[in-house]
Amino acid sequence: MSVTPKAIWYIESHLGDELSLDSISEATRVSRFHLSRAFPASTGLSLAGYLRARRLSEAARSLANGAPDILTLAIESGYGSHEAFTRAFRQHFGLTPEQLRSQANLENIKLQEPIRMDQQTATRLASPRLVERDAMLIFGQGARCPAAGSAAIPSQWASFAPHIGHIDGQIGNVAYGVIYNSDDSGSYDYICGVEVREFPDHPAEFTRLRIPPQTYAVFEHRDHVAAIAGTWKSIWEHGLSDAGLRALDAPALERYDENFDGRTGLGGFEIWVPVAAVRGED
Repeated sequence: MSVTPKAIWYIESHLGDELSLDSISEATRVSRFHLSRAFPASTGLSLAGYLRARRLSEAARSLANGAPDILTLAIESGYGSHEAFTRAFRQHFGLTPEQLRSQANLENIKLQEPIRMDQQTATRLASPRLVERDAMLIFGQGARCPAAGSAAIPSQWASFAPHIGHIDGQIGNVAYGVIYNSDDSGSYDYICGVEVREFPDHPAEFTRLRIPPQTYAVFEHRDHVAAIAGTWKSIWEHGLSDAGLRALDAPALERYDENFDGRTGLGGFEIWVPVAAVRGED
């Protein structure tokens, strides 16, 4: 079974217990970084957001059935006070716990039901190769992206593309999409950039990122660039674990060489995931 169905099963079977990203990642036997990327790639939701929505939805069911003690319900839902629970409940549903209990039905709210996972993988992956890479300096346009990806990334590339080949100190003709600085919600920073010998002064608004020496698992993406989400999903769901590799919380790379045609989105590219050079831990 792949990572996300295991996480959903664990959440649903321990919904009333103390749950955290650490405890769920331990139960699914992957790193918290790996889990925080795999879950939104498969579901479109952050793990923390799904857990919160499921607990509030079950609390809403109880309130609609007349649950008398809101503080007890708050604690069972993972909140330390009536006030914190009420604030989260109102933000999520648009009404207070007391209001929902008074109306005694669920007709005007949207509940988060348990996700049913399709066990079919989105993309067939060849086994990755391992590459040792020296430190890199990446220079380019950066933006913050939400957990489920960003529709703005293609326009980000369109804005950056005219700079490729015209940046002082650029190394080679390879462009990189760099994913880094992920948080527990799955949001991340994304750079459209190139490798440089040293950071140039201009354009001053460009992002500068030093990536330390790293071992990468390199996966090939041979389809149109628009299908990249399916490849990432398969990498996080089973590609790394099938290869016996453990993902590290470090910048991951989309590597676009001369074979990739930015006009058509065809030609293929590589996805480089930082890993521990140890097998059998995930």
